Amino acid sequence: MSPPLSKSILKPLALSLLTSLVLMGCQPNSNKVDSTDQQTDPVAASDTPAQPTTSAQNDSVAGSTVQRTEQPITILALGDSLTEGLGVPENEAYPAQLQAALQQAGYVNAKVINSGLSGETSTGLVNRLDWVLKTKPDITILTTGANDAMRGIEVATVESNLRTAIERLQSEGSMVVLGGMQIYDNLGDDYVKAFSAIYPKLAEEYDIAFIPFFLEGVGGVAELNQSDVIHPTAEGYTKIVNNNILPVLTPVIEEVTETEAKADSK
Repeated sequence: MSPPLSKSILKPLALSLLTSLVLMGCQPNSNKVDSTDQQTDPVAASDTPAQPTTSAQNDSVAGSTVQRTEQPITILALGDSLTEGLGVPENEAYPAQLQAALQQAGYVNAKVINSGLSGETSTGLVNRLDWVLKTKPDITILTTGANDAMRGIEVATVESNLRTAIERLQSEGSMVVLGGMQIYDNLGDDYVKAFSAIYPKLAEEYDIAFIPFFLEGVGGVAELNQSDVIHPTAEGYTKIVNNNILPVLTPVIEEVTETEAKADSK
């Protein structure tokens, strides 16, 4: 959750429901194994068939003219249940939809790896960085911290973990796109403000691309969320991809592809 959530985004009723349900909704699936005990294949999701995309997705990436770019690019989607796509098929979660949008827009060898883990805190994410970095991502979309806030974990701990993650990813040559998160007023005004300030602060400090609020336009909108009013539907993820991720991600992709093309030409 990034700067404080505006009243126009979440109605009071949804606000209360989100807070009371989020711990339940973001818990790991009963058939999942905690990441500190056993890891799943970090590249498995890359084999998921891409979902067909709309013209709006194409226009978000490449405008009206699609130029075929065959240069391989690997994007790591790293986060919790919002990244994993809890409650929707894999091909409807945002990583699969993003991959389909990029490929249809001309990045034909773009691969987006779903490395979301339901119920995970920022500490858990840091603990599996070595594993997920085996995918050698060119770009990482980092979205974590919501579960920390709902458990009342100290803001300093969340910030420290995000710093560790950003620095570790950058040290491996991955460009980071930081996804901002927002929390709710009844957790306490001081905590809300301190938590919200983490994301823009780190984005500026590390000079990285920044999505101010990952769920902008979707959070609290009943028809774009599942029955828990927490996790997006397939349509909700489409809006997140088109409106929140692609406008920030596309310039980063262009920078990466240009840099690698220049390196290959030498």
